[in-house]
Amino acid sequence: MRRVVVTGMAGITSLGTEWNDIRKAMVQGRSGVKYISDWNKLIDLKTRLGAPADYFEHEAIFPRKAMRSMGRCAALAVKASEGALSQAGLLDDPLLQSGRVGCAFGSSYGSTEPTRGFVSFMDTGRATELTAMSYIKMMSHTAVINVGIYFGLRGRVITTSSACTSGSQAIGYSFEAIKYGHADVMIAGGAEEFCPTMAIVFDTLFATSCKNDMPGKASRPFDRDRDGLVVGEGGAALVLEEREHALARGATILAEIVGFGTNMDGSHVTDPRSETQAAALRLALDSAGLAADAIDFVSGHGTATIQGDVTETISTADVLGSQTPIHSLKGYFGHTLGACGAMEAWLTIEMMRDGSFAPTLNLEHPDETCADLDHIVGSFREVDVQYAMSNNFAFGGVNTSLILRRES
Repeated sequence: MRRVVVTGMAGITSLGTEWNDIRKAMVQGRSGVKYISDWNKLIDLKTRLGAPADYFEHEAIFPRKAMRSMGRCAALAVKASEGALSQAGLLDDPLLQSGRVGCAFGSSYGSTEPTRGFVSFMDTGRATELTAMSYIKMMSHTAVINVGIYFGLRGRVITTSSACTSGSQAIGYSFEAIKYGHADVMIAGGAEEFCPTMAIVFDTLFATSCKNDMPGKASRPFDRDRDGLVVGEGGAALVLEEREHALARGATILAEIVGFGTNMDGSHVTDPRSETQAAALRLALDSAGLAADAIDFVSGHGTATIQGDVTETISTADVLGSQTPIHSLKGYFGHTLGACGAMEAWLTIEMMRDGSFAPTLNLEHPDETCADLDHIVGSFREVDVQYAMSNNFAFGGVNTSLILRRES
């Protein structure tokens, strides 16, 4: 069976784009969450908190012709992919047009701004706010299509617009595409632009944090005093490659993808089930050919919602027990929705290579209604990790689990 490795990684987060800068912010206990004063006009939105990558100016970073079809969501995806391809040594390589390089990418929605034009058309009958590219920017597969067009890809395309599992499913399905011979290289990732429509989705479910006077402390995964999630923004991409193919061209191998599991609850759109989450984790272990005790670290989903945190800890403890170190990164970046699975896989690999893992920010009093787990708290912890598991769970009861191996 073909082995799948990671040869490039890059991303955009509310704390920056470079791992050294992001790590420095984490060591200092800084969060990308801030008070969004522009939301004060949104009367029915209770939260005023978000974690935008507001330094990222997306409108003129690529040639004008390419930008015509890109909203901010697609620009985040293309920029992250460009960085990952550059690290992999494949940027501008003719291999990209060979038909053996594909792409899997997702987001929750695409860009929301063009929606205004369609609403205006339905209300007034006039299409003055619409352009030929409005739908292309808005459509759910805008990220994967724009990545493919920008780099001239001609291989397999997989759209993974599954909310909070978009990024992790992109990596998992890319892993399977290479493993089973459908591609030699895949660009895999997720992106999400910052928009109050994302916040109101969770606000109407009473699932957003309203600690508006304490932004840096608002996102509190697994903590007794959490009151909901904070939406974030970002994009991340990994270049996955068949191992022998990577070695033959002298690429640097950063990590190996060894397992992937995904399933769905089949019961409720917003009420997760621990038993099917646990089944997804076991599917990943079976895919990797590993026993549960081989997992040295878990990157948890940890959204800081009451039901989500409780269910996740129960499923994790059921499969792995209570001794495996675990953290969530959403205290730093908020919940980046379609981007989080790719972003967390990227940063997990960086930490595996460092042998040092960030604590769950703002976790001060673990919720006693959650299952007992070995949370990393307070400061970075040195852990010798050969195998890490990265888990994500989405609306509709979509569950994913990736298993990553450190490259020795």
